[in-house]
Amino acid sequence: MKEQMMNHKETENREIPMEDVLYGAKKAYWEIPVPEAAKARLLQGIADAKKDLEEEGPKESRQESRKQDGNRNQSSRNRSSSGKRNRGILYLRRGLATAAACLCIITALANVDPVISNAMGHLPIIGAISRVVTFRTFENSSGDFEAKVEVPKIQGETGEDISANQEIEAYAEGLIRQYEEDLAAASGEGNYALNSSYDVVYDGERYLCIRLRTTLVMAGATENVKVFTVDKESGRTVGLGELCDEALLQKISENIKEQMEAQMAADDKVSYFLHSDVEEWNFKGLTGEESFYFAQDGSLVICFDEYEVAPGYMGAVEFTIPREITGDLSH
Repeated sequence: MKEQMMNHKETENREIPMEDVLYGAKKAYWEIPVPEAAKARLLQGIADAKKDLEEEGPKESRQESRKQDGNRNQSSRNRSSSGKRNRGILYLRRGLATAAACLCIITALANVDPVISNAMGHLPIIGAISRVVTFRTFENSSGDFEAKVEVPKIQGETGEDISANQEIEAYAEGLIRQYEEDLAAASGEGNYALNSSYDVVYDGERYLCIRLRTTLVMAGATENVKVFTVDKESGRTVGLGELCDEALLQKISENIKEQMEAQMAADDKVSYFLHSDVEEWNFKGLTGEESFYFAQDGSLVICFDEYEVAPGYMGAVEFTIPREITGDLSH
């Protein structure tokens, strides 16, 4: 690691010849792997764009428009060429040549060619080239109070922020705010530990599911699960009630009850609030507000917090619903 840091420092202090910069950028660009899903969507988008353009007007009009656009773009490229070269050096020095080359090529294609530009409009806002990173981590320790909250963020192909990120951040900020209020009220006295982490449970063609697990330890421990199912085409979260109508929610509810019965019959240590003497505790059915995600085969998985449908020792529980009941909701 020390040797790598020294090499990096030496690279920063040494002027890089322009031909090396251009060669490095070109080499990095051609080595960028293209996911099959992204390639297929791009090709489909180009085909749709060509069809749209053919319906807009005669071929001669489009050619004249392209010629005028080409003249304007050529002038713009001449004015900005020196600035682009300087930015290329900066990207390489920061170790971001691959990402920068990819974004620059996509932007240039969208600006120069109306077919490519129109095709980009058919691409999802997140896309196949996406990842989930830790936006920030809140950590605090004061007396007998401690907390650690990871706040995830989705980075997509377009680079623009999405509404789902705002919802995820708001949820995490709510946990942090509650911790700070409890800390102030107790003056740091008493055993209190809050931990919230996340994992990506599903990343499919249409949806991305991020699960946040939060554990709060005081006199006892409680576990809560919140899943954000994000539509890649809109960049917003999707609720269970949006995917399932009342009839389907009822079918899923009946299946969950059947699974509860079967699990309790097979193991006397398993217990659910199904035939409790306290009627209001018993599971009545889904409301459409429950957290959910998709299993790798596309099956729907319903999540319940601790104490929601079972005693505390059962923890947070999940039920996988057969696709024979739901059909393929993951697409």
